[in-house]
Amino acid sequence: MPLLEVKDVSVNVDGNLIVKKASLSVNEGEITVLMGPNGSGKSTLLYSIMGLSRYKVVNGRIIFNGVDITDLPSWKRALMGIALAFQNPPKIRVKLGYLSEKISSKYSSKELAEKLIIDLNLAKLLNRDLHHGFSGGEIKRTELFLTMLQKPKIALLDEPDSGVDIESIKILADYINRLAENGTGILLVTHQGYILRYIDNLGKGYVMYNGMIICSGPAYEVFRKVSVYGYSKLAQMHAEGC
Repeated sequence: MPLLEVKDVSVNVDGNLIVKKASLSVNEGEITVLMGPNGSGKSTLLYSIMGLSRYKVVNGRIIFNGVDITDLPSWKRALMGIALAFQNPPKIRVKLGYLSEKISSKYSSKELAEKLIIDLNLAKLLNRDLHHGFSGGEIKRTELFLTMLQKPKIALLDEPDSGVDIESIKILADYINRLAENGTGILLVTHQGYILRYIDNLGKGYVMYNGMIICSGPAYEVFRKVSVYGYSKLAQMHAEGC
């Protein structure tokens, strides 16, 4: 049984239907990829899985670990082991060091936090308010750091490779691989797919276009189709199967 199942889910945001009957699944210890152009509904689908209140599921069900979580609030989903790393996270007036202490004491350990702080080069950010004045790479590393501290059963990663250089992508990919090796299921959203060159244990891949899943299959094969045809051509081919 998949760790996460999204079944024919449609999502409404501020009165607009953004996601239309999307279905996908994520297995334990496997990295599932969701690709698509900007504005296609990828982030909206992730936020609905996390249960953020603005993102209303108006059709379909979300099943996590065998439990229907469609109507659960986000804090209950977090306690069940779902974590979200934002593409553009909010700036918060709380020190990163304080936040990491609170999260690690609840979900993991001080030792893990200290190791990750060193490995991800975050020590200089600990006394700064979260994401205030952080560079693109610092934001991505911080989001992954906070996600790993939660030791989630599933991690929803929203474009960790956007706006960062190749060295940062390699570092982020390494830690995403480690998450999966430890049994975490991962739903990885990417626009260009650069990070996939450094990802191990890829499972299924999906393409979202105009709010709909138009293509699915082994992630490497889906990435190849995107690279060869582009998103618009895949959408045109959708009626014939992809």
